[in-house]
Amino acid sequence: MRTVFLFLGIFAVATLVGARAEAQNYPWCSIYTGGSSNCGFSTYKQCMDNVSGIGGFCQENDTYKPTGPVSGRHKSQTHY
Repeated sequence: MRTVFLFLGIFAVATLVGARAEAQNYPWCSIYTGGSSNCGFSTYKQCMDNVSGIGGFCQENDTYKPTGPVSGRHKSQTHY
């Protein structure tokens, strides 16, 4: 019986450790009246549409790091 509880405990810990939350990585943030923010917007227009009518403004996300393909191209050197 202890073995079953041991395996259930290990399974539960492994499941919880495996799921990792990550911060949103988008270039625009809505700053709402009251100080809260949401940095989940790809474009300035999306951000402005979000704060329209509820109060707030948009600013660029200073922690945004674009993800994209890393160029693996290198100039090949030809030796004669």
